[in-house]
Amino acid sequence: MRIFSNFNTALEAVFTNRLRALLTALGIMFGVAAVIAMLAIGTGARQELLEQMKLIGSNNIVVKTVLEKDEETPDKKTIKRTFSPGLSMEDVQAIETYIPTVDKVSPELVLPVKAIRKGRSEEARCVGIRNDFFELNNLNIDRGSIFHSLQMKDGLPVCIIGKNVQTKLFGGENPIGKKIKCNDTWLTIIGVLGRRYATKGGLENLGIRDYNSDIYVPIKTALLRFENRALLTGYMLQSPNNQDENLNYNQLDRLVIRVENTAQLEATADIIGRMLKRRHWDVPDYEITIPELLLKQQQRTQDIFNIVLGAIAGISLLVGGIGIMNIMLASVMERIKEIGLRRSLGATQRDVIQQFVFEAVFISLIGGIVGIALGLLLAEAVARIAEIPTIVSLWSVGLAFGVSVAIGLLFGIFPARRAARLDPITALRND
Repeated sequence: MRIFSNFNTALEAVFTNRLRALLTALGIMFGVAAVIAMLAIGTGARQELLEQMKLIGSNNIVVKTVLEKDEETPDKKTIKRTFSPGLSMEDVQAIETYIPTVDKVSPELVLPVKAIRKGRSEEARCVGIRNDFFELNNLNIDRGSIFHSLQMKDGLPVCIIGKNVQTKLFGGENPIGKKIKCNDTWLTIIGVLGRRYATKGGLENLGIRDYNSDIYVPIKTALLRFENRALLTGYMLQSPNNQDENLNYNQLDRLVIRVENTAQLEATADIIGRMLKRRHWDVPDYEITIPELLLKQQQRTQDIFNIVLGAIAGISLLVGGIGIMNIMLASVMERIKEIGLRRSLGATQRDVIQQFVFEAVFISLIGGIVGIALGLLLAEAVARIAEIPTIVSLWSVGLAFGVSVAIGLLFGIFPARRAARLDPITALRND
């Protein structure tokens, strides 16, 4: 019963000085809000990195084409680019044959097309691929099937479409077995790709396309029925003076290569680089990247950033706790006579300690509750205004709330002990 009496006395003191209690709680409010918002930003960033890891697949090496252009010397003379056969299916065959650490290779040929179906037209990309493309990019077929061996071998006019293409050209209609016209070629749809959810920023950071908006055909179909840029190479050799420096002479646009073991990623990338350098006659018309290692480095940087943000938010809570201690010390000095009166009426030192500790914890409690609400609003505001993904987790809310209560308890003990040690007679005589 004495505890409840001391608690009621503490509540009366807090509500009697509401403005002071509110100002004291401000430090805790902003500290808790900062902790929740910062952790939400950090968790959101980590989740986005994990989603990006899923987008690129594991143990992948990406080889992209880079157009080698003519160079101009300081005296305005033009040095023609050196001939290169460009990235081709022969490179794919060499990598598969001579590099034992390579598990799978997925070549890609990307061609802009106009897709037409019953008067509806849509600008899209026709992507020539092999079936390994779906596995290496963690893509699923939502309806229909992948290409079978005969379609791949003979270059038959079949395709698999992304969800956005289905929505724009077919609406709610089942597209399996129906035809669409891509430029001058009619294609029969045999499958629909499952929707891949990803932020635009995440796709741009990784330099990959929106898979939902593409039309996929067997790589041989793309080379036979659409465009085989390798055939231009012979023409360029016969008429070197007529070369267009912006002309893409690469048969393929990209290779995605999966390595059997993560530890072999960098060594395999180095071997691929040397092989391509020799095959392309020392022309640097390709770029090799290891997305997983880049993302892991980015993740380490993000972790350091999260620690810094957490430390800043923790300092805010610490400052709030010091503010509580200062206000409680001032409150002790102002209420010396009240303390002396309570002691003379039979209150023990323990009763006085409990009263002031309850006051400090209650102020921290109010600050923590309001801070949680403020932190949730702040995290939502950051997500909408800055377009940064934020995820508020229960453990971050619990952590911030628990720390706020602990700070009230910790920083309230010293003023409470000081109040309890006052001599009752001396306190009653104080003016």
